[in-house]
Amino acid sequence: MRIVLDTNVLLAAFGTRGLCEALLASVLDGHDLVTSEYILGELRRHLLGKFRIPSRAAAQLVAFLRQHGEVVEPSAVPTGACRDPADVPVLGTAVSGHADLLVTGDSDLLVLKRYQGIAIVRPRECYERMH
Repeated sequence: MRIVLDTNVLLAAFGTRGLCEALLASVLDGHDLVTSEYILGELRRHLLGKFRIPSRAAAQLVAFLRQHGEVVEPSAVPTGACRDPADVPVLGTAVSGHADLLVTGDSDLLVLKRYQGIAIVRPRECYERMH
């Protein structure tokens, strides 16, 4: 499966022990992680700001995802495709990356359930589908 993990899922994977950490490990161990500079940039900003991770450590985490994932340029998606315009590039990443799943905890994306044939699911649902 080709899977996009939204920024909030990646933050939880790197910042806490539990489901999102296990999900990221599972994706990297048999599936294709798809991401974009937009998602990686958001991740870096939140790691530095909200999580106060040192710049070098944040850069290493982003480099790890670049190395183990496929970085795509988000496709153009109409701004009205979802409630939050900041989520448009995340949808564009999934479209451009020919993702099977977009995994997120963001209610503005989850309410869509699907976008252009891509299922939008919570981390638990993704994990259950893979196991």
